[in-house]
Amino acid sequence: MMNATNSNTRKSLFIKCAVAAAAILLLLWLLFPTESYSSPALPSTDTTASSVQGEQDVKDKDRGRTYAPTPDTEEESGSEHCTTPHPGRPLVQYALMIDAGSSGSRIHVYRFNYCRAEPELEDEVFYPIEPGLSSYQDDAQGAAESLDELMDVALKHVPADQVSCTPVAVKATAGLRLLGKDKSDAILKAVQHRLTTKYPFPVKGVEVMDGKDEGVYAWITVNYLLGKLRQSQKGHSAAIFDLGGASTQIVFEPTFTTGDAMREGEHKYELDYGNEKYGLYQHSYLGYGLKEARKRIKQEMVDGLKDEAERTGQVFHPCLPDGHNETIAYENATVTLIGTGAGHAACRGVVERVFRKDALCPLAPCAFDGVYQPPITETFTQRDLYVFSFFYDLTQPLGMPSEFSVQELGELTQRVCRGDTDPFKHVPSALDALKDTDYCLDLTYIHGLLRIGYDVPPERLVRTAKKIRGAETGWCLGASIAMIDDVDICQIA
Repeated sequence: MMNATNSNTRKSLFIKCAVAAAAILLLLWLLFPTESYSSPALPSTDTTASSVQGEQDVKDKDRGRTYAPTPDTEEESGSEHCTTPHPGRPLVQYALMIDAGSSGSRIHVYRFNYCRAEPELEDEVFYPIEPGLSSYQDDAQGAAESLDELMDVALKHVPADQVSCTPVAVKATAGLRLLGKDKSDAILKAVQHRLTTKYPFPVKGVEVMDGKDEGVYAWITVNYLLGKLRQSQKGHSAAIFDLGGASTQIVFEPTFTTGDAMREGEHKYELDYGNEKYGLYQHSYLGYGLKEARKRIKQEMVDGLKDEAERTGQVFHPCLPDGHNETIAYENATVTLIGTGAGHAACRGVVERVFRKDALCPLAPCAFDGVYQPPITETFTQRDLYVFSFFYDLTQPLGMPSEFSVQELGELTQRVCRGDTDPFKHVPSALDALKDTDYCLDLTYIHGLLRIGYDVPPERLVRTAKKIRGAETGWCLGASIAMIDDVDICQIA
């Protein structure tokens, strides 16, 4: 009986303590403000904020996406992280960036907050279409109208009360450069007119982007998303290697020993960002993007066997599968390429010649094609190397991890070039991807670009990603940050 009484007493005391604790918590909640700033400052559309993600091609995922009408404006116009903006800044700033690349056009709809002095990314919507503007070389109006699908996406994702404050820019890359000035200017003029007259967004530039800016913007994007642009991370930035259809870019922050320094020239880029200065090396190789490289590699065999090509109209090519034939234009005629499936070593011999490692080097040391580059083996020995765009698109369908060595990329290339499909049977969609008759050639090229072109050691690890912490890699985010930093549109006095 005594035990039962003690038990009841303890139970009563526990209930009283719980009620008292709840009352104290309620009082604290009423007395102190609940707003606090959460600082992921990254898109909320993906998984964990700490992982680097290599996702399947979003083109396949997003093309069929059904876009709902814009949600409640009040909800969309606010920030997920704070309710009060930094003085002199809007709480939320949207930005639209259209990447008019050689392979297609893509829109990025970004939402930033100004909870602090610098813009911080909260969300991104990405949507691609094909073909690119350069496919409309004789139809400027058709090129302009092709972007309507992208602009409709923007209208569905930017709240009505933010539309007039949301700048849009169209930046064409190497594909449009290759059309020549007259045709590219006509397309850009038609795009400018259509955006200005048909859509309510303020237009902040329709242009062919300089390859230098393309690479530096991509460097800003990757290092921003990795958190490497903070003052505490100075000296820990990552290098970027971007591979598009018509050009490829390299950008990194080299470190020199005492007495050495980067040579002067157009490759040197002094970047001021967030009250910090970065001395970057950058170069954009026009004509060394994947699609242009394919043409050069196929023509390289014809160049070397010109007499045979003119006599027989055909040339055997080691980079193409055994039994595969294709016809290419060569000078004023056509030549049939006959695949031999000779393997990676034979294909590599052709690819090496494309890099022109023996070209005149007016400013040493040179990487390839006579272009100066500080050696990665001496000036960038420990920090991360990020490769993306076609690097990602070629390796991920075959089950490669998000981090691999250059040597492992070479081993993958050897398996593909000898037609060994057994290692890929467990990888979803890999066998379908390998039906592409250019796969051996493409892998040999990207391996050669890293190993032969940029002289990255075989044991060096590289990382690849379609997205980093939920946001697309590439130059668009960096360019958008620069765009909203430069304009005064709708900012608070």
